[in-house]
Amino acid sequence: MNATAPHLADEPNTIRAADNTRLFYRDWGQGTPIVFLSGWTLNSDMWAYQMEPLARLNCRCIAYDRRGHGRSSDPGRGYDFDTLADDLNSVLSTLDLHDVTLVTHSIASGEAVRYLTRHGSSRIARIAFVAPAATPYLLKTADNPNGIDGVLFEQGRATLRRSFPDWIEANAAPYFGAGVSRAPCDWTIRMMLQTSHQAMLELAHLQTITDFREELKRVDVPSLVVHGERDVSAPLELTGRPTARLIPGASLYVYEDAAHGLYFTHAERLNQDLLAFLDRRPA
Repeated sequence: MNATAPHLADEPNTIRAADNTRLFYRDWGQGTPIVFLSGWTLNSDMWAYQMEPLARLNCRCIAYDRRGHGRSSDPGRGYDFDTLADDLNSVLSTLDLHDVTLVTHSIASGEAVRYLTRHGSSRIARIAFVAPAATPYLLKTADNPNGIDGVLFEQGRATLRRSFPDWIEANAAPYFGAGVSRAPCDWTIRMMLQTSHQAMLELAHLQTITDFREELKRVDVPSLVVHGERDVSAPLELTGRPTARLIPGASLYVYEDAAHGLYFTHAERLNQDLLAFLDRRPA
């Protein structure tokens, strides 16, 4: 299919990306625009505990479901960081957003960084990386000795291919950490199982092989990295800390005893940190 200009679709809350993929979005509140990018196999529902309170505080909170996720269409293609960055560009340009704060979770750190290196920062005021999992580079190589052996990644993908529901069940409790009831786990599982099997597998592979080290050095907007001290999905020393180290001038906030799902477990603290970050301006 030939590329078209991104545009609002006839369906409510729907944007058509450049390749005509339908992207569902939600848009709450008025004021400073914040665009939320969801984690791997999650969708815009995950940001409810940020969007609702911030929308009451003069923020325009926008989140969308990644292609192949949630209520967006499943085009069977485009599960690469260039296309995902172009989808973000479709959202920003269609809604004509400027002075945007991007808030990313997990794999979406890669989408935001690729957006900047591919489309520039003219629409972006700042970025908050919440529990980044795709940056800077996960794979163990000769020049990345602290990465993870590719054999282990392949074993993990074999488990995902065999039974994604069983994989989710095995990892549900560590995702949120101690002291969280079963209900938030079930809520998250429902979101994850709305993702196409193809998208799930291709993105699981993509985030393990993409090297963002040089791109992170080119991030030219104020950046905040928020990471849980006990994140086993994206260990702090592999992802959050080196991500902050590579971005010029980035700040790193480490939440003690927090795991990967800190947008829920530490929602109030995260919201306060995001509000404080909104007041920060480039030097």
